[in-house]
Amino acid sequence: MSEYLGKLHETAIRFPDTDIWMDSCGEEELNYGLERGIVGATSNPIIVGSVIKNELATWEPRICALTDENPEADEDEIAWKLIDEIGALRSKKLLPIFREFQGKKGRLSIQTNAKYYRNTGKMVKQALHLNSLGENMQIKMPACEAGIAAMEEVTYQGVSINATVSFTVAQAVCVAEAVERGLKRRKAEGLPVDQMAPICTIMIGRTDDWMKEYIKKTGIVIEPEALEWAGVAVMKEAYRIFRERGYATRLLTAANRNQYHWSEFIGGDLAQTINYSWHKRLNACQVEVKDRIHDPVKEEYLQELNRLEEFHKAFDEKGMRPCEFETCGAFQATLDTFIAGYDDLCRLIRGYMIYPLPAPEPSLTKAAAAPQAEAQLKTRQQI
Repeated sequence: MSEYLGKLHETAIRFPDTDIWMDSCGEEELNYGLERGIVGATSNPIIVGSVIKNELATWEPRICALTDENPEADEDEIAWKLIDEIGALRSKKLLPIFREFQGKKGRLSIQTNAKYYRNTGKMVKQALHLNSLGENMQIKMPACEAGIAAMEEVTYQGVSINATVSFTVAQAVCVAEAVERGLKRRKAEGLPVDQMAPICTIMIGRTDDWMKEYIKKTGIVIEPEALEWAGVAVMKEAYRIFRERGYATRLLTAANRNQYHWSEFIGGDLAQTINYSWHKRLNACQVEVKDRIHDPVKEEYLQELNRLEEFHKAFDEKGMRPCEFETCGAFQATLDTFIAGYDDLCRLIRGYMIYPLPAPEPSLTKAAAAPQAEAQLKTRQQI
């Protein structure tokens, strides 16, 4: 390592099978991550909304231009044009990695409309469109019954998927089996599969959140530290099963809440998507970078967690049936968050449509114009 740039950088160098991603498609975030060895990135409407706000000088004029170019379009149509454009643009930053690893790394995950979670056909149609935006796209769909059916179909059509809104071993196994079916159909027709890179996310931090919410509702008292290990335990169990069965799909950790969500998976043949804030925190931490993927969760924590019915649903391979995935507390809360984030993005764009930007005053300096621009943005966000 020519220059030490933190613990995640060290992880990327010493354990190249443990892929580190940036959980953003922002310019600053990607540049930071690429300097430190990331090999993937993620996007969704919430992330896109943050990118627009952080890069307002770039995207505000583009929103206005898209509105002018599409006079009959509503805010949803403009939102998706913008999501497409940002995804296509930022995926190019990862192309050198994608080409170096022949499709196995260097992809940008981009999410289908969370509102389509009940409609396989709509997800398939949009997935094929999103996949056409760049050669290194990876398409995110929710791990529910309709979404898993869509994953099989688009895998057959050559799309590399990333299952999201996923928190349980049962979901991960169902996703992997659907991908296997899609790949089998593809191979049967002599179609190539060697550069495909399917991924299944387990949002382990949200699995922890789910357990904590469950004990609040039920009044159960358990060892607090055990609750910090629920997602880790679920992920390690899924990883064991995936390795034993040799699934083509790799696992991805997401939704960091503590250091274990990174450190306990070092050395694994998997990926970790980590947001910018946690990138900085972990790069500066004092945790030793060493192989921990096969270290078991302490028995005392598992005994505590096994007192929770909801933990069994998350940990046991047969804990939930596909028709039950949508009833999972973590699924409901996360889907609601994703849809609310999409609505926020549409609201932001609607503000520019209803309140177009005034023509700039030639005498107004950038510094003098900043408060006015900030006030206008707040007005648009409040619509």
